[in-house]
Amino acid sequence: MSKVAVFGSGSWGTAFSMILADAGSDVTMWARREAVCANINDKHENTDYMAGIELPHVIEATTDPERALSGAEVVVLTVPSQTLRENLTAWAPYIPKNAVLVSLMKGVELGTVKRMSEVIAEVTDAGPERIAVVSGPNLAREIARREPAASVVACEDHGVAQRLQVMCHSKAFRPYTSVDVIGCELAGAYKNVVGLGVGMAVGLGFGDNTTASVITRGLAETARLGIKLGADPLTMMGLAGLGDLVATCSSPLSRNRTFGEKLGQGMTTDEIYASTNQVAEGAKSCASILDLARRNDVDAPLAEAVTGVVSGQLTVSDMMDGFVARDPKPERD
Repeated sequence: MSKVAVFGSGSWGTAFSMILADAGSDVTMWARREAVCANINDKHENTDYMAGIELPHVIEATTDPERALSGAEVVVLTVPSQTLRENLTAWAPYIPKNAVLVSLMKGVELGTVKRMSEVIAEVTDAGPERIAVVSGPNLAREIARREPAASVVACEDHGVAQRLQVMCHSKAFRPYTSVDVIGCELAGAYKNVVGLGVGMAVGLGFGDNTTASVITRGLAETARLGIKLGADPLTMMGLAGLGDLVATCSSPLSRNRTFGEKLGQGMTTDEIYASTNQVAEGAKSCASILDLARRNDVDAPLAEAVTGVVSGQLTVSDMMDGFVARDPKPERD
């Protein structure tokens, strides 16, 4: 059995721990709170984030990062993207020097506009052959129910991607490999912004024509920025791109779409934050994604509008009116 440490005990960290355990790994989860660890260790359930789902008994939990990392061959990181740098700085001294670091996070760091793999490299000095990302249409609750799903494991070293592929290939979860880390990360981060936009349209009561238009133009924005940064445009058409985008924009289980719906219904960003313990990464990262696009001279009207709404500088109605009122042009422009 491979020893894996999973840092983060939220919905996705819990679901991915189940995938790893089902595929044969020995999994230790790190959680901030003793109560979460006690439930996982004693009841084999994460009652805060995955109530009603029995966890494999090989999963254990601890609040001690050194214990979680002891002997780990793979370290999975699934904390909120804007807290990664601070957290990882504290954990780095305990990470085994040859361990592979896997990001499940979908965001861009505020200020630095760095992708999560870039933050990991900076903090740990790990080379690209030790850094991987997993991204795809993976709504955590469905994964935990072991409904069939697929995803992409990306690493610049294809051999490492293949090794990780084996470690998370279970009866219900089918991973594919890629070497396009940039494309997978960017698509995963940008789809949250698009999900917010779709949720806003739904919250206003608009139908499928509107949401399909937002999804398609959002995908075009993602591809423009991805190509500028060196991503493979075909990644945007795959599981990490279109697949994840469809799941996020179409499911009520999506935290970003739900956040957008509440904005469309008139709630403020602060009110939504106060009403839930779940993190909508798009609301945290939309400003940094817009900043990244501007620094690379890429037109990003959807990211700009979503950021305006989230920051309270634009109403949802004004956003939708502006979406239609933009100057007409050829679609490929």
